[in-house]
Amino acid sequence: MDRATFACSTAFFGDSSSSSQAAFCLPEGHVDFIEKVETFTYSDFFRDYLIPNHPCIFSAKFTEDWGSRRSWVTWDGKPNFDYLLQKFGEAIVPVANCDVKEYNSNPKEQLAFKEYIKYWQEYIRNGYHSSRGCLYLKDWHLSRAFPVQDVYSTPVYFSSDWLNEYWDAIAVDDYRFVYMGPKGSWTPFHADVFRSYSWSANICGRKKWLLYPAGQEENLKDCHGNLPFDVTAPSLQDKSVYPRYNQSPPPVEIVQEAGEIVFIPSGWHHQVYNLEDTISINHNWVNGCNVAIMWCFLQDELAAVQREINEWKDPMDDWHLQCQLIMKSCTGIDYKEFYNFLKVIAENRISVLENGLDDEASAKNTPKAAISTLGMLHAVFDLKRTVKVLTSLSANEDFKKLDLTSLSPAPEALLHHLKAAIDTALL
Repeated sequence: MDRATFACSTAFFGDSSSSSQAAFCLPEGHVDFIEKVETFTYSDFFRDYLIPNHPCIFSAKFTEDWGSRRSWVTWDGKPNFDYLLQKFGEAIVPVANCDVKEYNSNPKEQLAFKEYIKYWQEYIRNGYHSSRGCLYLKDWHLSRAFPVQDVYSTPVYFSSDWLNEYWDAIAVDDYRFVYMGPKGSWTPFHADVFRSYSWSANICGRKKWLLYPAGQEENLKDCHGNLPFDVTAPSLQDKSVYPRYNQSPPPVEIVQEAGEIVFIPSGWHHQVYNLEDTISINHNWVNGCNVAIMWCFLQDELAAVQREINEWKDPMDDWHLQCQLIMKSCTGIDYKEFYNFLKVIAENRISVLENGLDDEASAKNTPKAAISTLGMLHAVFDLKRTVKVLTSLSANEDFKKLDLTSLSPAPEALLHHLKAAIDTALL
């Protein structure tokens, strides 16, 4: 997220100047460490980290009851390969080669999990070297593939999760991942999908994070406006290629120990290294606190596509539709799906506000149960934030040029319903 996008999102929700500045810098790069489960509430997290967009680290006490922390790890803190093979050996997993650059990421292949574990064990025995390169199992949708496994439970602090709520509802995808990799595996410089929040919990091993607050990545762009692949590369010192690198403050650095959870704020670019053989659980998520950032990001993405194919605007009858298709192929969502995303989130909250929660729903791990857990005022907060974004979307000229007859209910009707539900809830 560039400075223009951040300015858009902060102005959008009328955030105070102190919150806006907090999102760009931390005093001396300080990152808070949350030690005790019993004294840290959701309200604390909401006030001190979600709204001001600050990172923090949760101690290993927050994950000590997870099944994966008991079963996936040997007595000396290493990955329990025998157990993992027993449970997941036949699964097919995505694996990236950390030693190869392909565009601005690493090339991926699909491997049998048992083949990857065999490679990993050989890699360790060979002193962390292999002719195949350094392979990193990334973005494995394990919870979707093995829903009954006792792996982990999402901490309440991250339970207002609109991305997974929506994609679960349409049964297409999710943003819950497992990462596994040897010492030396790493993830190049990036910001997360849709400029979402992310949380990452180490089941075993240690990671080093290099974090750049939203907007600071602008100083790292080269003379063509491209971000670096590796922010530690010596080539960044070349002023003729990276003219503003010397203006960039050093990154916020975190060393994450086994069991700890790192919270990465919305729009913060980062680069991550595994300092040991490491397994982690990772989620991306959006909620009422950063949905405006997601909307600004989508507008920036569409504008970038429009600039790229501007020469075809006049001869192409469906140019605006083609721009949406290209944006969706690049980002995973277009404006009409973004509308449906907001609709699903809003209707779930309206349902709870208007009808309450039945005993069966409250006993299950459902979005409505999560809404009830966080409370009715949180549902109203979510609806208010949705109204602001939906109002902006409805007024957007690119949105209005689309065929909106397939949207049900129509944007005006949905907005009316949302505002009525908010007014009723606040009586």
